[in-house]
Amino acid sequence: MSTLYTTEAISTGDGRNGEVRTADGVLDELLAVPKEMGGPGGDRTNPEQLFAAGYAACFHNGMRLIAGQQKVKLGESTVRSTVSLITLDNGGFSLKVALSAHLPGLDQATADQLVEATHQVCPYSNATRGNIEVTLEATV
Repeated sequence: MSTLYTTEAISTGDGRNGEVRTADGVLDELLAVPKEMGGPGGDRTNPEQLFAAGYAACFHNGMRLIAGQQKVKLGESTVRSTVSLITLDNGGFSLKVALSAHLPGLDQATADQLVEATHQVCPYSNATRGNIEVTLEATV
């Protein structure tokens, strides 16, 4: 195992109503608790949105990599990551994720196989496997 990349993020202020930025300053976002959770919402992001964006981008990149390795020609594909914050019976919290890949021009069997193969190599999928519920969907 070798490290390909390392990054660092810093949270300041009041956590979910604070600020998060990367050490290099490329990402610098103000955070707000969503209205659905009793917060102000508005034009500020939240940790679940950041996780959803990262998972969607990483999965999409992995899918394009796998498609190339399998000689599958992808057109204008998209990946939607829906992240939900859920309560647990023990009073704690967790996440659940639904990934939906839209792969126009492929047959359903190829699309399903590609999404499943991507789920085996995506770093986010590997990090969450066995820890949170992740559902997959491929549409053509």
